[in-house]
Amino acid sequence: MQRLSGLDAAFLSMETASMHNHVAGTFIFDPSTMEGGYSFSKFVELVKARLPLLPPFRRRVLNVPFGIHFPIWIEDPDFDLDYHVRRLSLPAPGGIRELSELSADIIERPLDLRRPLWEIYIVEGLEDNMIAMITKTHHAAIDGVSGAELTANFLDLSPELRAIPPEVPPWKPDRVPSDFELFAYGLNSLARHPKAAVKTIKQTIEAILNVSERNRMPGVKPPPAPFSAPKSVLNGAITPHRKVAFQEVSLDDVKFVKNTFGGTVNDVVLTMCGSALREYLLEHHELPDEPLVGMIPISVRTEEEKGTLGNKVSMMLLSLETTQRDPVERLKFISENSKHAKDQEKAIGADALTNWVDFAAPAVAARAARLISSLQVFDRVRPIFNVVISNVPGPNFPLYAGGARMIAMYPLGPITEGVGLNITVMSYMGSMYFGLQSCRELVPDIDLIASQIGESLQELVKAATRKKDGLAPNARTRKRPQRPGASSARSHMSDTE
Repeated sequence: MQRLSGLDAAFLSMETASMHNHVAGTFIFDPSTMEGGYSFSKFVELVKARLPLLPPFRRRVLNVPFGIHFPIWIEDPDFDLDYHVRRLSLPAPGGIRELSELSADIIERPLDLRRPLWEIYIVEGLEDNMIAMITKTHHAAIDGVSGAELTANFLDLSPELRAIPPEVPPWKPDRVPSDFELFAYGLNSLARHPKAAVKTIKQTIEAILNVSERNRMPGVKPPPAPFSAPKSVLNGAITPHRKVAFQEVSLDDVKFVKNTFGGTVNDVVLTMCGSALREYLLEHHELPDEPLVGMIPISVRTEEEKGTLGNKVSMMLLSLETTQRDPVERLKFISENSKHAKDQEKAIGADALTNWVDFAAPAVAARAARLISSLQVFDRVRPIFNVVISNVPGPNFPLYAGGARMIAMYPLGPITEGVGLNITVMSYMGSMYFGLQSCRELVPDIDLIASQIGESLQELVKAATRKKDGLAPNARTRKRPQRPGASSARSHMSDTE
């Protein structure tokens, strides 16, 4: 048995009929590199062979009676691989729109909390004989970084499958403990809370004093506070229904903008998102007078914690400067805002969020989440923030699943109550892949935001080119071909090899 951390447990206890706290991804593969050709059974065997490298895949959650303490993981004695790996076919013409609609249909259905918290869908019928893999894994098991590490364990560096050594000791399912045992375990864990609570309160007071002193210093611009974000059409009580959209841009173009105007790759990404949201809201005549506020997850995983699972994250709030017309000025301000927000996050401390959620009783958190959802509280109050934007670095070398070459990867983060849009980004093989997920009722035309993200980069590249005295960037700015498609795969391979 292994107890969930407070943050891991929070993702479980705060799930409602409308808010499904799983992370997902849509991956496109070219099966022409598979020895002997594609078959669904090969992917099932691949998952089976990689289970020793994917610890959460054979664990399920048990709740402590009355919710007095956090749930525990056990090795599932009823583990059934066939339940978790499923086969689907995409309707014609099998293009990117059909794939995004299927992804939304899969994502809007909650995971069965009585089983290991993951599902994989192998999707056939894509145009030009491509195949896709849609995954979803509960946020209680992984965060962005550990999810990327889990994906790396599943994939290979060449079409040849690497040998996986036998498990030592061999995997063994757990005995399901009785309710009395779980209750006693919960009471024993609670006995250690008072000492930890005193330490957390002391750290919190120190953090408040540090932040207060820092924010009074000249030249310091404090980041937005929670609930200071303006009301917008992106925000409100969410429903269970989802929309998904994809976008791919050149990483070289992003770096060209960064190198010309300064800042970081993430600053350019945030600027692109801010520009896209400004244009989207202007089109709908709904641009707030105050700038939108983005929530940016931050990994606080230490070197010693690399390779571990669960959640090791904090967050920072950042103004997206959507009231600024000039995208270059927006980038400048966002770059400055990022520095101030990171400094404040350091002053607060990486463990502040995780320490406090360790004292939230799951039963209380679950009731509060259901009450907020049922009363549609966020239709009446300001949102905590307007949008979630997450950027996870990925590899710049090709990856393979069962011998099939991966040609695109679109990460998809969850939306939360009151916040109807999540934009998650991952880089791979010279491209940045944007996965957008929204509440269907709040943001029904999410594909407009996806297309405007690409257009906002083109605008920044043009400005950067002008600053370079008319010299074109090393990366040729171009409209990227739609995924999937064999022609896309071939051009991608010729561009990067």
